[in-house]
Amino acid sequence: MCGFFLAALILGGNAGVQAAAAGFPNFAPDPRAYGYARQERAGILSWQDLAEISLWASGAAERSPAGGRLSRSGFGEQIRGVVEELHASQALPENPRERGEYILTFMHRRLLKSYVERQTRLDIILSDGRYNCVSSAVLYMILAVSAGLEAEGVMTRDHAFVTVRVGREFIDVETTNPYGFDPGSRREFHDGFGRVTGFVYVPARNYRERFPITQLELISLILSNRIAELESRNRFDEAVPLAADRAALLSGRSRNRDTAFFTDPEKDLLDRLFNYGSSLIRAGKDDDALRWADLAEGKYPGDKRWREFRYAAMNNILVKLLRNQRIGEARETLHLNMSSLNPSHFDTLDTLILDAELTQLTAGIKTLDEAKAALEIINNVQPRSPLPPGRKEDLRTFALLKEGEFLAAEKGWREAANFIEGVIGQYGSDPKLENGLRVFYSNRVAELHNTFADLYNHGRMEEARAIISAALEEFPDNRQLITDQRTLERARSR
Repeated sequence: MCGFFLAALILGGNAGVQAAAAGFPNFAPDPRAYGYARQERAGILSWQDLAEISLWASGAAERSPAGGRLSRSGFGEQIRGVVEELHASQALPENPRERGEYILTFMHRRLLKSYVERQTRLDIILSDGRYNCVSSAVLYMILAVSAGLEAEGVMTRDHAFVTVRVGREFIDVETTNPYGFDPGSRREFHDGFGRVTGFVYVPARNYRERFPITQLELISLILSNRIAELESRNRFDEAVPLAADRAALLSGRSRNRDTAFFTDPEKDLLDRLFNYGSSLIRAGKDDDALRWADLAEGKYPGDKRWREFRYAAMNNILVKLLRNQRIGEARETLHLNMSSLNPSHFDTLDTLILDAELTQLTAGIKTLDEAKAALEIINNVQPRSPLPPGRKEDLRTFALLKEGEFLAAEKGWREAANFIEGVIGQYGSDPKLENGLRVFYSNRVAELHNTFADLYNHGRMEEARAIISAALEEFPDNRQLITDQRTLERARSR
C-alpha cells in the first residue's frame, strides 16, 4: 500500500473572510489557487510552475518579490539546483525512454531516502528525503517535465504513480521503487566489457481500477493527504482551508472526475465543512455550530445535509435548555430559528418542547381545579409530531391520580377510589391506575380501622359496632376489618 488517504467523514469570498473574523476556519480559497487553475487552462504547465504549485500545496509556497515563477531561495532554489544537476549530468540519455528511467534512478540516488506512508509533501522530501507514492510521483513529474518528457498521474484506490508518454507508448513509473520504470520489464546490469552481471525485476501491478489524472490533479493529492492526516487527528478546522484551496485549484476541470477514490473537490469541500461543524456539535458548541451553518451555507447552499445539521444543533440547544427548566426560553429559541429548519424538523422540536411543557404542567398541579384543567389540556392536545409512545397516557394518568388525591382530601378515600374506578372504566386498565386504586382502597380501609379503633379505645362500643359493620359491608373480605370485628366480639363476651 502506498498510503494514499482519502479524507472522509462526516460542513469563498466574503463569507470565508467573515468566518475567519468570527473565529471559524477561513474557507475563502487562496487567490493563487485560481491563478494556477487559469495557468493550466491556458496551456502546458512548465516544470517551474509545477514546482511552485507543489510547494504551495505542501504548505511551503514561495514567490519572488517581482512575481517570478519560482523563488531563488529556500525550497524553490533546492528544486532549481536539482534540475540543473540533472541536466548537467553527462549520463543523462538522449533517448526519451532511457531518459525517463534515468530520472527515476537519479531521483532515488539524489533525494529519496526513506519511505513514510503518510509523507505526502514535496518540501519534506527536499528537507530529509522522506517520501510516499504521492510526493515521489509529484517530484518525478517535475523532473521529467524539466527534461522534456510528457508526464501525468494515475490513481488507484490506494496508490498513485506516474505515466510517461514516449511516442505512442504510455509507460508506468512506480516512483517509490528505484527500479519501478515500466514495471514488468527485466533490468540487466553489465560490466565494463558489456557482460551481463545480474538483473532486477519489478513485477507489474494488475490494477483493476486505474484512473488517469492531470498534473494539477496529481498535485492536488498532496492537499487530499494533508486533509486526511489533519482529520485523523481531529484538527478539522485546519482541514477546511486546504479543502477550499483544492477546490479552487481544480476549478478549471472540464468534466466531473468524481470516482470512489478521487472525490469531486466541491463535494470534498462540503464534507470538510460538515466535518468541522460536526466537531463543534460533539464539543457541545451548538450555538457556534448554528453560526457556522449560517456562514458556510450562505456560500455553499443547496445541500440537504445543512437541514439535518441545523436540526442536530438545535435539538442539542433545546435539550440543554429543557434540562435546566428554561422551557420558555427554549420555545422562543425554536421560533427564532423556525425559518432555518424544515417543517418536519420544526414539528419534532416543537413537540419536544410541548412534552416538557406538559410535564411541567402536571408536575405543578396543586389543586383539584388545576388537575381538571391539566387533564382537559392533555386530552385535547394536538402535537405537531407524535409524542413518544405512551407519553400522553402517562401524563393523563399522573393528572388523574392527582385529581383522586385532591378528591380524597375533600371527600375521603372512598370517593377517590370510586373516581379511579370510573377512570379505569373510561380509559381502560393501566398499571399505574390499578396501583393507585389499590392505594386508595388501602387508605380507605386504614381510615375505617382508625375510626373503629378510636371509638373502641374510648369505650364507645355501639358506635364502634356500627362502624365495623358498615366497613365489612364495604370490604367483606378484608383481614384487618375482620380482626377488628372479632376484637369487638371478644370484648362483648367478657
